[in-house]
Amino acid sequence: MKQPPSASAICFGLDEELDRSSCAHYLQLLGQEQLAELLSSRMSSDEIAALIDFCSKLLHRHLSKQEYHDLFLREGREHSSSKHAHE
Repeated sequence: MKQPPSASAICFGLDEELDRSSCAHYLQLLGQEQLAELLSSRMSSDEIAALIDFCSKLLHRHLSKQEYHDLFLREGREHSSSKHAHE
């Protein structure tokens, strides 16, 4: 399993390229299983709803339907194509 990036690699506000790289590192750190489980166990229902709503809007705005299925849901291209053929 690939190791998450170091928090020391995260820096915002200097330039757009560094902001984008830092954002990617930050998202990877948030996705660590132990952190995700702990944080979600401490969030209120309203905080969970707000987070899911915000993330869903970002995914919808920035990913194609195929990218959503391939990258977020991690469905194989063959699986998602056959699934949509039946919809």
